[in-house]
Amino acid sequence: MRRKIYYCLGICIMICILGGCQKKETVELEEVKKNEAPQKKNLDRIQVVYVCGAVQKPGVYRMPAGSRIYEAIEMAGGMTEQADETALNQAEKVKDAEQIYVPEKVSEKTEEENSQKEDGKVNLNTATEEDLMNLPGIGQSKAKSIIQYREKKGRFKSVEEIMQIEGIKSGVFNKIKEQIVVR
Repeated sequence: MRRKIYYCLGICIMICILGGCQKKETVELEEVKKNEAPQKKNLDRIQVVYVCGAVQKPGVYRMPAGSRIYEAIEMAGGMTEQADETALNQAEKVKDAEQIYVPEKVSEKTEEENSQKEDGKVNLNTATEEDLMNLPGIGQSKAKSIIQYREKKGRFKSVEEIMQIEGIKSGVFNKIKEQIVVR
């Protein structure tokens, strides 16, 4: 009879021990899952931007969400001496997959020289409002839009890019394409 009691007691102790171990594993798994969740959230909060133009180290940079343009420029080593610091809003928040272009300063003399018609063509990257208004189909509002686009997006990379401006589609482009150039 005593053997049966010790036998039952031994079985009860084994069940308690094994039951306790199982509960510990469940708790550890729950803790691991809790620790994984913040890491995933942090990945969602990373933004990738491309900083180029008049910066020391142009390239692609990973930044926390909510970062500002000035922070992206600092990550790229800061602006060069030729950079036009006033050309972009450095307090603006960066957006994921954004290109941040820091333009170079254009001296007044260089701008005047470049805006003059070369070979009878107007350089979209340096033309003044008056130069642009001499083109057929380009009035004051479209000329201002061209300059605003250039200030916001940076230099034109091709003459076809002018069609990105509201009001300038294939009809106007066909009238002016032989009179414009991108340098």
